[in-house]
This record gives sequence, structure tokens and C-alpha cells, in this order.
Amino acid sequence: MTAVVDLVVVGAGIVGLAHAVEASARGASVVVLDRDDRAVGASVRNFGHACITAQDGEALAYARRARGTWLQLGRTAGFRVDECGTLVVARTGEEMAALDQLAAERGPAEVDLLTGEEVAARAPVTGALGGAHLPADLRVDQRAAAGRIAAWLTEQPGAAVRWSTPVLGVEPGLVRTGRGALRASRIVVCVGHDVDRLLPEVADRAGLRRCLLQMLQLRPPAGTTIAPALLTGTSMLRYPALARTEGARALRERWQRERPELLDAGINHMLTQLPNGDLVVGDTHAYARTHDAFSAEALDDLLLAETRALLDLPAMPVVHRWQGVYADAPGEFLRAHVADGVTAVAVTSGIGMTTALGLAPAVLDSF
Repeated sequence: MTAVVDLVVVGAGIVGLAHAVEASARGASVVVLDRDDRAVGASVRNFGHACITAQDGEALAYARRARGTWLQLGRTAGFRVDECGTLVVARTGEEMAALDQLAAERGPAEVDLLTGEEVAARAPVTGALGGAHLPADLRVDQRAAAGRIAAWLTEQPGAAVRWSTPVLGVEPGLVRTGRGALRASRIVVCVGHDVDRLLPEVADRAGLRRCLLQMLQLRPPAGTTIAPALLTGTSMLRYPALARTEGARALRERWQRERPELLDAGINHMLTQLPNGDLVVGDTHAYARTHDAFSAEALDDLLLAETRALLDLPAMPVVHRWQGVYADAPGEFLRAHVADGVTAVAVTSGIGMTTALGLAPAVLDSF
């Protein structure tokens, strides 16, 4: 293939598509390239949770900007985006203290504190001392979003998505693929955890690793409705706006004594409900450049035990098990100058669904 376009995006996950959508909105011609014939990576193996309020700093700014774009894309590209918010369940005094501090900082419009009874009225949970509703957060149909955005993008003037097109190398003004060369004024490489496959020196400088997750899909009784995403105390140790609170620090100290297995497994016990009613439950976290190929059943058992302890529901069959993976590196975002007109971009903190649509405009502004 030979052509000249304003922008080539390598990678058709949410991060790559975010750059293509933004470039197209600015009137640029854009081609997205992906080695697979559909999105099968981190963009479909996640919770579909736009976790906006629990972010901080730069990530919070990107998440807030992304929110409106998600709602617009849901309408125009035809996939489900629910303004259902997040329900954070507090079952200890430390967890409630973390929520109290966040509410004091952000105000009731962003963090609506709840009693235990109010939490139980919104979701079938047990043992809630209290909690909070974070109304700004979104629930995105992650199984459909990337494919629908890509299909919608191909209908826009000057835009194309080319699947089954492996990229072999990038250099100023040129992308070499297994199907020929493509010339472009600007190139953005958005290949997530596979930066080291295409740009190993960039990955080395960034200290990039792969974060491996174990996740489950459970089938609750018919008619079960859990509209908001559910976060627990383990989530308070991961999301920065909560993790920096005194309550979260006290909770970590407590679990180092009482629940070290949760910390050792890197558990972020949370769940979201798919459009078909099934629950996505997760997740564990392990870090390495290269991971072993085998999942640990003990980690799935731990997730299932935590779910049974949280939900006032009968035992639920496991419908699917899978491993998720995302890029991990110091900091939340990788933006690396590769060569003139070539930039590598990755979200290195597991919040690509939350922030990518806000990050992309900032990246394009930097060219």
C-alpha cells in the first residue's frame, strides 16, 4: 500500500482509537493499523468502568475531559454508555474514613456519602458500614465499544481502519507493514504493553512491564440488577484519590496484619454488570516483562470468596475466565518522542478506558 495521510495510528485499541477520533474531528486524514482482525486486547478484557472521580492530578483532568467524549461516541457510534456512577462499599472504619476525606475534598456533588442502609438499597451487598456514590463515573459496554468506534470511524471523511495489518517498523514519515508502506506526516504508536515488541529501546527507558490480571464473568440469578460499578476497600488502595487518604493508609496497615493474601495478590475486588446481566469480577495484579502462561486457580478462588462475602446472592456459576494485560511503568502515562513526527503513547496504570479520550487531544496538541 502507498499513500500519504496526516496521521497514522498504530494500534486499534481504545488508546489508538482515541487519537484517531480526535484527529478526524480536527479535519485530519487518519489511518489506524492493527495486527488483529478485531480488538481482542486490554480494550475488551476490562471492567468497562470509566473510574473518573477516584483519579487525581493529570489523570483526573484527562478522565473528566474523556467523559463527554464517551457519551458522545456512545450515541454516534452506537454502543451503550450508562451514567450510573460508582458505588463504593465501606465495611470497616478505615474505609469509611477514606471516603469521608475524599468527600471533604471534592464535595457532595462528586462524592455522595451513604449510610449502610442506603448502600444496601442500591446493591445487594452485605456488611456495609457505609459507602459513597460517585455520580460522574460511567459504565461503558467494553465488549462493543472498540469495534463500534472503529466501524464508525471508517464512515468519517478521510479516515480508515486497516485490520490484519502487522506493523514492522516506524521512522520519520513512514510506517512499514506486512502489507506495504504507508507515508504520514505524523505517527502515533499505541500498542499498549507491546511497546517492547516494536520499540524496545523506548520500553527499556520507560521501565515498562506487563501487568497480568485474572478476571471472571459470573452469572447471577435472573433479574439481578447492579446498576453502578461496585468498588470495595481493596479499590481504595489502588485508585490514587483514595489511596493517599489517611483511612487507606490505615487500611493497608491493618491488612498487612490480617489479610496479607489480598495484598500479595494485588487484589482490586470490584465488579460491573454487563448488558446481558452477567457480572465482571476481578481482579488480581502481577508484574513482569514476560509472564508464565498459566493462571493460578487459587487466585480465582480468592476472587470468588471475596464476591460471596460481598454480595447477598446465591452461588453464581463462572461463565468465563480470562487473563487481562496492560502496560505498567512508573507514572500513569508514557509519551515518548521516538523520532521526528513519531510519538509512542501508552497508559501505564490500567486506566486506559478512563483517560484515553482525554489524553489523545493533549498528545496531538504536542506535535
